Amino acid sequence: MSIFDIASSAMNAQMLRLNTTASNMANVDTVSGTAEGAYRARQPVFATLMADANDATQVGVKVDGVETSQAEIPRHYQPGHPMADKDGYVYGSNVNAIEEMANMISASRAYQSNAEIFSTAKTLMLRTLQLGQQ
Repeated sequence: MSIFDIASSAMNAQMLRLNTTASNMANVDTVSGTAEGAYRARQPVFATLMADANDATQVGVKVDGVETSQAEIPRHYQPGHPMADKDGYVYGSNVNAIEEMANMISASRAYQSNAEIFSTAKTLMLRTLQLGQQ
């Protein structure tokens, strides 16, 4: 049954990746009055779980956490903006919309591939069981 464990853990990981990307995309145009308060892009970090001789149930993908981007926060001079600081600057998010779109496409295709693996394994198991009935 480890094929199902691997495929489902990978699907869960890609779903987290899609949700994180959606959150980043939703905040691409947000602004703040301070650099510290500006939205920073987030990316999930994954690790591979490998089966060892003692525990064959630990296979698949594990989420190690979600990291926050340390890229520079853009600042724009907009003295009339209600959130502008005393110098007239507002601070935007450091989300790169093009990178996030590529990330979303990649995560969607990876999810789709793992769903296909899950479906194919299920079909093969059912056909194997049907062989025993004849």
